[in-house]
Amino acid sequence: MTERTTARTVRARAREGLTREILAAARERLTAEGPAALSLRAVARDVGMVSSAVYRYFLSRDALRTALIVECYDELGAAVESAGAAVDRADLPGRWLAACRAVRAWSVEHPGEFALLYGTPVPGYAAPQGASSWSRGP
Repeated sequence: MTERTTARTVRARAREGLTREILAAARERLTAEGPAALSLRAVARDVGMVSSAVYRYFLSRDALRTALIVECYDELGAAVESAGAAVDRADLPGRWLAACRAVRAWSVEHPGEFALLYGTPVPGYAAPQGASSWSRGP
């Protein structure tokens, strides 16, 4: 591995780590304040950054919301799939019940995220078109 490749890899890992920190702080804010009150400035403060630095990771507050929505749907989907896999495939009522219970359990454990996914629509929020437009690449 060349020095340039190593530096890029280290930089990419640092970027991934900061992106995860920003998303985690935003998820905490969702629970505390709700999706409509999500503020890039407050999230930046929570991770020890200036607000302008967050724009290097997410193009806008809507881009951050979109990343949160994608992350939350992925997490919820994984919980439902896991619950369904624990029940015999032939037991359709049992699989349905397991899926419903998994959704409920996830929702109770993640009230802010549930509000983002299924609550009142956030005024003025418009999901960016295409995955490449909502987050900055490594």
